[in-house]
Amino acid sequence: MTQSDLKKFHIKSFGCQMNVYDGERMSELLVDQGMSAAKDGEEADLVVLNTCHIREKAVDKVYSDIGRLRRKDGTSPMIAVAGCVAQAEGKEISRRAPTVDIVVGPQAYHRLPELMEVAKSGKKALDTDMPAVSKFDALPSRGKQARPTAFLTVQEGCDKFCTYCVVPYTRGAEISRPWTDLVDEAKALVDGGACEITLLGQNVNAWSGADDKGQQQGLDGLIRALDRIPGLKRIRYMTSHPNDMTDGLIAAHGDLATLMPFLHLPVQSGSDRMLKAMNRSHSARSYLDILDKMRKVRPDIALSGDFIVGFPGETDQDFEETLEIVRAANYSQAFSFKYSPRPGTPAAGMDEQIAPEVMDERLQRLQALLNEQQYAFNQQTVGRTTDILLERKGKLDGQLIGKTPWLQSVHIISPDLEIGDLVEIDVTQAGPNSLTGQIRERLAA
Repeated sequence: MTQSDLKKFHIKSFGCQMNVYDGERMSELLVDQGMSAAKDGEEADLVVLNTCHIREKAVDKVYSDIGRLRRKDGTSPMIAVAGCVAQAEGKEISRRAPTVDIVVGPQAYHRLPELMEVAKSGKKALDTDMPAVSKFDALPSRGKQARPTAFLTVQEGCDKFCTYCVVPYTRGAEISRPWTDLVDEAKALVDGGACEITLLGQNVNAWSGADDKGQQQGLDGLIRALDRIPGLKRIRYMTSHPNDMTDGLIAAHGDLATLMPFLHLPVQSGSDRMLKAMNRSHSARSYLDILDKMRKVRPDIALSGDFIVGFPGETDQDFEETLEIVRAANYSQAFSFKYSPRPGTPAAGMDEQIAPEVMDERLQRLQALLNEQQYAFNQQTVGRTTDILLERKGKLDGQLIGKTPWLQSVHIISPDLEIGDLVEIDVTQAGPNSLTGQIRERLAA
């Protein structure tokens, strides 16, 4: 397809919060080029599918979505596939889906306007380089925020090489963004209306860098600097790796009121044998020791994790040990998945691949336990007074939905309040996935 005049774009992001952040930055880049956002692909001249390669079904969904992008009048928009699928599959995408005009990896999307010019001429545009020059330098400055919450990528890539994971191959080596760039971007986000910032990274707590005085800092030092930004009410971070969970970062949870009492710390399995096969650098015991340290400085911490069931060679005993670590950790929420072999990863070629029906049964048992813990955590919140940040409208008249410090969704009815208000509530009811609250006081706008 060729088009001389591209006016509207639509970006659809799959997968993790980092993809959401990348989607927002691409949107800002295209707006800076004079384009405007369309509500869906039907209205768009350019559709960007910002993809995830973690699980096989996510890849299949991308190709399915490509096939559905033909308009009612038989024409198609310009189609760009961005993100990790683009990085992993490259030219194969154009072979499997000839309607795709642009393929751009997660480290090259700052070149999207240039690639669009190539595609306008009728050529296929491909860029999956991982340049040493930071893409962030080429992106426009952050401006007014559409929501009171914002994402800020501080670190990208991974050096851990877990045997099931494609991230080191699609996102590259661990790189930390410079201190000054991050502090300046955080200030711009707050000036633009954000009062909560979530710091993102494949291994966010691996971030390190020199501060404005030349002193080497870890993520805890960066968070302490962001804590001093006027108007920033809440700070979160994800996703962390147990190997990089420092005492300084744990201490920050006890020291800083802005640092929310929530920790997402993937463990993946409770079996040391499986953890070794996964090339995870922690044991079940060392993981639980981190949680114990965290609870000592922040007793009300809410814990979240990731789990893989059915990793090659997983026995019934290995799975029982996963259930044991879940009971010991007592999560407020968690994510669990069946093992999905990714081409090119060591685990994909391992012997003793687990039968699908075995994985199904184990996943159902694990999720039943995790759901039970999440519901119990929510029920424990009933009767508590807390603050929530109102993020979006609900389905009912006058209904708004906000988040507690523990990342629970709360529904309230209050026609007088607005999105972005920080309000004090009493939690009155709890369901498996959300809470209901009653307003006490408006704390800030």
